Parts: sequence; structure tokens; C-alpha cells
Amino acid sequence: MAVDASTRKKVLKVIFVSLLLDLISFTFILPLFPKLLEFYRNNEATSDSGSTILARILGYLNTYKAAFAKPIDSRYDIVLLGGALGSLFSLLQAFASPIIGRLSDKYGRRTALLASMMGNIVSVLLWVVAVDFRTFLASRVVGGLSEGNVQIATAIASDISDENSRGSTMALIGACFSIAFTFGPALGAYLSSIATVAANPFATAAGVSLFLILTETLYLYVALPETLPSKINKDAKTATSDKPAKASQRGTNSLMLLNYIHFVFLLFFSGMEFSLPFMTYDLFQYSSLQNGRLLGYVGLVASILQGGVTRHLPPLLSVRVGVSACLLAFSVLCTCRSQGHLYIAATCLAVTSATVVSGLNALGSLEAKASEQGGKLGILRSWGQLGRGLGPILFTSVYWWAGRGAAYSMGAFGIAVAAAMVFLGLNSPPEEQVKKAVAAKKQQ
Repeated sequence: MAVDASTRKKVLKVIFVSLLLDLISFTFILPLFPKLLEFYRNNEATSDSGSTILARILGYLNTYKAAFAKPIDSRYDIVLLGGALGSLFSLLQAFASPIIGRLSDKYGRRTALLASMMGNIVSVLLWVVAVDFRTFLASRVVGGLSEGNVQIATAIASDISDENSRGSTMALIGACFSIAFTFGPALGAYLSSIATVAANPFATAAGVSLFLILTETLYLYVALPETLPSKINKDAKTATSDKPAKASQRGTNSLMLLNYIHFVFLLFFSGMEFSLPFMTYDLFQYSSLQNGRLLGYVGLVASILQGGVTRHLPPLLSVRVGVSACLLAFSVLCTCRSQGHLYIAATCLAVTSATVVSGLNALGSLEAKASEQGGKLGILRSWGQLGRGLGPILFTSVYWWAGRGAAYSMGAFGIAVAAAMVFLGLNSPPEEQVKKAVAAKKQQ
């Protein structure tokens, strides 16, 4: 779809601001999981309600722990439960993403996004009033099934950009992630220290999260125009629905191959992310604060790279750089003996975070018809979320069964498989490298 420069600039601003609000709100809860779950466990331990959902889940986790030859400290019970909830959220996203994408193709991006926001509001409202684990779990389920902001923003970015500016537009979405994950968790931790409701000491953080979501919804309602071509101009339906993008006409890359790469990459990358706090505790006795600093460093470097470097790279080159950096990070972590090595690996992971997913999204959008962007990108996201849901379970199981070296060696092998698919199976869309400089200038 061709749009004039002023319209594209306006829509990009709306995407950036709304995603930033959404992701900052989303990241509030990440550092709070241990204290949240301890709060619910302690509350239910003193209640007379008998066996609860939380008690049963902890029982299943203890059975899981007992299967390992290497003892797992009880201090990790809450961490494992947080990981299980994270996996549940990702698996629900894997189910919902294609549906949300197809709805955005049929009814329009704006309509689908506002509907998704209604689900987000319900999810955060449940967290605000969650004085028991059952309500909190319902909040996470509703959030997993309704969260569609990222994939719809990606589809909108595809609607308003041509193939030459697609990579830089996707990098802008990636920058929102890096900025939010750099500052959101710290803000959430601060807000959790302000206990205003005795029955729910996390109500302040949840309330501010709700305020951000409501602000985002109102902003989208007022400022976001419809970008789906067939909804903007009814005559465009025939012209766009059956006409592939240029890259799709040439059949540059297989969408199924992109799905496989996304799955394999996030299967091992997310497993490594989840196991990192265990490794830093075992090797260096890191506290939560030190782990927070490490993850903050990764987010800060990634946001700087996305703002100044990644958006100027062709999508395929971006993915190749990212998987190579990830492979190097796994290799360093296999034999990590010092904090210096740890931060070398963290720098590589920042490069990976700044490049791979946004590059895959750009390549995927180039292969879909204009009328299928939401659905195809939803499927691409679904494969990634499936990997993100299964990765922590696979990786931590190997970590405790066979040790750190075996787990990170397995991860390195998995990323090597993803890298082989990237280098041997993917091709750069023709003329993209030639037009890169012009596209970057237009983006500015």
C-alpha cells in the first residue's frame, strides 16, 4: 500500500507511543512474580479453604523437581511457578495470535486492535482486584488470549511501508520492546513498594498498569486511522487482496521456513533467558538486584542498537547478524567462569534481541499478500510463542538433569540449526540492498 510521507509518519508515531505504553504496562509484573506468588502462597496457607489451585500446581512442580538427579533448592519453587505461568501465557498467545491476525484482515486493524485492548483492560482489572491466586490466574489467561498489540502493530507497519522501508519500520517496533524492558520492570518494582491496599499489596502497580492501558486505548481510539487497504478504499479490495507483494511474486522465501526458524530460535533463546538467573546464582551468587542490572544492561544496549543501527540494516542481514551473535553467546556461556565473560555473552544477547525477531517479521511481511498480512504474521508469531512456551521447560530440564555445560551445548546446537536455516535457506529480496540507503533516508 502506498501512503504519503505525512500519513506514514503519523501512523508510526501512534504505533510507537501506544506500543511503548502497552509494553511498559506489560513489564510491570515481571520483577513482581516472586513476591506476588509468595503472597498468594502465604495467604492460602493460612486459609481454611483446603486444597487450592495454587497448592495443586505447587504439588505438580515438586513432583517435577523430584525427577531430577540434581537437587533443586526450594528457593526456586516460586521461580519455577513464575516460569510455568510465563509458559502458559506464551502457549495461549500461540493459540490466539492467528485468530487475532485473521480478524484484523477481515474487520480492519483498528477494530481488531481496539477489541484486543478491551481484553487487556479486563486482564489488568482482574489483577487489580486479585486477592487470591485463582483471580490472578484468570488475569493471566485473559491476557494471554487477548494480547494482540504487537502482531497488529506489525501488520500496520506492513500496511504503511514498502519492501525497502519494511526493515526499518519493524526495527522501530523492536525498539519499543527494548525501551520498555529496560525501564518497565524497574518502575514496576518501585510501584510495588507503595502498598495502598492491605488485601492486595500490589494494587498500586496494577492500578498504574490499568491507567496506562486505558490511556493507550483512548489514544488509539482518537489517533489511529484504519490502515487495511480494503477498508480504506473499497475499490482497493480487488486490487490488493489477490495481488501479492513484490517479494511474494518472486517467491523469495518460504513462509513455512520462516515459521520453523522463528520456532527453533525462540525455543532455545527463551530457554536460555529463563535459565540465566539460575546460572548467575550458581556461579556468582547473584541477587535479584544484580540480575536486574544484567537484564537492564541487555535492554539498554539492544535499544541503542535498534535506534541507531538495526533499522538501517536489510532484514536478512539483521537476522544473520543476530543468530551469529546468539551462537557466540551460547558458546561463551558454556564455559563461563567470570563476570567479564558473562557480560560479553550479555552484549551478544543484546545484539540478538535487537535484530532477529524484527528481521523475521520484516521478511515474513514481504511474503504475504496485502489482504493476508494479519493472518500470516499472526501465524509467524504463533510459532515463535510456541517456542517461547516450550523453551523454558526443555532447557531447565536438561540444565538439572545433565548440568549447565550440557544445557548450553544443546542450546548452541539448536541455535546452530537455526543459523544454518537462515544462511542456507533464506534469500534477500532483490534490489533491497541497492535501495537500502534511499529507504533509510525516507524513514528519517
